[in-house]
Amino acid sequence: METKAKAEASSVPEVKQKELLAEIEKLKEELTKLRNISAYKDGDQPLSLENKKAGCPPVSCNLKIRRTLKGHQGKIYDLDWGNEGKTHVLSAAADGKLILWDAYLQTKAHAIPLRSNWVMTCALSPSETFVASGGLDNACTIYNISETMGQYVKNQKPKCVLEQHEGYLSSCKFIGNKRMLTASGDKTCILWDIETAKALKVFDDHTADVTSLAISKENGTFISGGIDKNAILYDYREKKGRVLKFPGHEGDVNSVAYFPGGVAFGTASNDNACRLFDIRCGRQVQRYVSERYHGGPATAIAFSITGNLMFAGYDYQNNACLAWDTRTAKVSQVLSGHQNRVSCMGVSGAGSALCTGSWDGSLRIWAK
Repeated sequence: METKAKAEASSVPEVKQKELLAEIEKLKEELTKLRNISAYKDGDQPLSLENKKAGCPPVSCNLKIRRTLKGHQGKIYDLDWGNEGKTHVLSAAADGKLILWDAYLQTKAHAIPLRSNWVMTCALSPSETFVASGGLDNACTIYNISETMGQYVKNQKPKCVLEQHEGYLSSCKFIGNKRMLTASGDKTCILWDIETAKALKVFDDHTADVTSLAISKENGTFISGGIDKNAILYDYREKKGRVLKFPGHEGDVNSVAYFPGGVAFGTASNDNACRLFDIRCGRQVQRYVSERYHGGPATAIAFSITGNLMFAGYDYQNNACLAWDTRTAKVSQVLSGHQNRVSCMGVSGAGSALCTGSWDGSLRIWAK
């Protein structure tokens, strides 16, 4: 009798476990249906359909080149704007230099020769006290520029070097002034404590190189894009980290950017398309592709401060950027001016200007 009771008691958790696993599989199937990935290429995406119902007028865009920043002697790979109300832009190029520009005055505010010419990414801290860079040296190097601003220091000593990645550094972003987030070709992202130069958490859900990062200003989440054709939403405050994976692209995800408000994000890919994903429903709501204006990989992406416009750079024969109407997925303006691939872009903190960086070695500031 006692043996039978023990057997019944031990079998209860197994039954519940099977029920839970079955329920999980059922929910996964329902989520796949809701995402409806097979419809991601349809002409009418959810956002287009809602816009037609609402009868919203098309968004106009009339940006012009207001400043051209020249000084790099190699391809520009990355840029980062300063905070709202400030006009500083940081750029990193294949000439092995970080340059901090005053975009309004069209002058160099600071320059740092790097230890390695193979730089791929850069970041400017919110206080503009620190700058960071990384690339094929597999490390993120952080410099304190508050004491040397305006001076040319040939061998400026780094504040710290963050070393743990086993592959090239593709992206780095400051989280406040005390933490750093990095992405690498070793398939991981790492959250760091800058003061101790120690890794706080490793995110390893990608199955191939991680190429880009975007950090939400509204909450403790970030988006990563990778060569595995996926974008992944993470919450760096949580122990597990990963929240949701967003498939859909048919090529490498080259760039990611949060939509204003943090409820959605955009992606740019080697499949020639940009996409808008809504985090709340976990699926694509708009797709941006036009053979009329381009036929090459989308290399960079950014949103206007209102979210009405999405800017995208391309590696194509005309080297243009496209300003898309976010809701209708129609081109509002073609931004021409660069002589080579547009590799990076960003909107100023105040939302008044767009900066584009190119392999032609220049930065261009676009505004009304």
